[in-house]
Amino acid sequence: MKTPAKFTKLGGKIPKGALLVGPPGTGKTLLAKAVAGEAAVPFFSLSGSDFVEMFVGVGAARVRDLFKQAKEKAPCIVFIDEIDAIGRSRGRGQMPGANDERENTLNSLLVEMDGFATDSGVIILAATNRPDVLDSALLRPGRFDRQISIDKPDVVGREAIFKVHLKPIKLDASVDPKKLSAQTPGFAGAEIANVCNEAALIAARRDKKAVDMQDFQDAIDRVIGGLEKKTKIISPEEKKIVAFHEAGHAVAGWYLEHADPLVKVSIVPRGVAALGYAQYLPKEQFLYQTDQLMDEMCMTFGGRAAEDIVFGKISTGALSDLERITKMAYSIVTVYGMNAQIGNMSFYDSKASEYNFNKPYSDATAEKIDKEVKGIIDGAYERTKALLLKHRAELDILAKELLEKEILFQADLERLIGKRPFEKLTTYQQFTNGSMDKKEEPAATPEAEVPKEELPKTEEETKS
Repeated sequence: MKTPAKFTKLGGKIPKGALLVGPPGTGKTLLAKAVAGEAAVPFFSLSGSDFVEMFVGVGAARVRDLFKQAKEKAPCIVFIDEIDAIGRSRGRGQMPGANDERENTLNSLLVEMDGFATDSGVIILAATNRPDVLDSALLRPGRFDRQISIDKPDVVGREAIFKVHLKPIKLDASVDPKKLSAQTPGFAGAEIANVCNEAALIAARRDKKAVDMQDFQDAIDRVIGGLEKKTKIISPEEKKIVAFHEAGHAVAGWYLEHADPLVKVSIVPRGVAALGYAQYLPKEQFLYQTDQLMDEMCMTFGGRAAEDIVFGKISTGALSDLERITKMAYSIVTVYGMNAQIGNMSFYDSKASEYNFNKPYSDATAEKIDKEVKGIIDGAYERTKALLLKHRAELDILAKELLEKEILFQADLERLIGKRPFEKLTTYQQFTNGSMDKKEEPAATPEAEVPKEELPKTEEETKS
């Protein structure tokens, strides 16, 4: 927009629009604000819900008025926040014979963006965190030429965001943004801002002159697991079960090569149901091999197996672990085609709607799938049990330390049970030692808070 002649003299056209796509809290609206400040042209900002009205024809009329104003002020930028309010796919979930006002509004928007009368000089920016529900006509080149993905920041990105939000806070010398970014896997920009604010509030509550690292630890725990329940009375027997469960996860992850060793483990009761959680910093990888998936499953089984070995009984605490293991095992067999008996077949349909009742396989195949999944899960459990029996001494050491301290970090594991028996450094060590070869992209949210939608992208368990 600053030097359009540079691009148009070669015969190119300035893109009509850009769609900012990404999870909530990643800074889509902030980026639009930054563009408004930098552009030095008129900037119109509104929300998708501004067009949605009960009265027939009002939404479409507002779209026409907006573009009429924009054309008079051209060149200019129009920003529509949460465009999925008007841009949903047409014909989906509509009553027969009903007149959907949203469809008329969308038709009007489509015509204005790239209809019969094409006008240059108006650029549309839009933001959404639900690109899957948008109409395909809206996403075609000529309307939104650019789809800009604004994803959750990686370790390096989080460090930079921390530095921005730490500026107005009075900090103690011990606060290290690098360590904070490694201990907040999967946090979006909004959550990082929340952590910094929460740490300042906690420090003020404790009458401190500056915010130190302990306040940040407590703030991170609060954002991940919820408010600490100081009034929740847990019997010593239950506390012992939780400690051995979390120690089981820690030991299994430490001695499995492809598993992500934990960054932090806590047995402080928090939130609604979480009695403890383990947090991991996964590697940035997009392809998973069978042995990596099996190691992940074994690590997730660590809690249940530890309870079985130590107490000879099992508890309901492994609910979220078992849910994750079952999803992962079914994905191995039915989605990724990694099972020898079922073969190279995938029954996953990426274009299916959520109300799809048809099974793409026969009852005989379904029976075979269930049998194979059970075989994979039973094999992973036996392997985990054997691993923990072999390292029973380390399991007892970690559980005892957890009962005393309640929170352990990766450095404590190294101090208590020695270094990992593998040459490669963990992702957390690589980053905190400053020997990062490439950017790492962690993701961790406690299962008690956020359900997992895709496997195996998030690497974190919660004891609930």
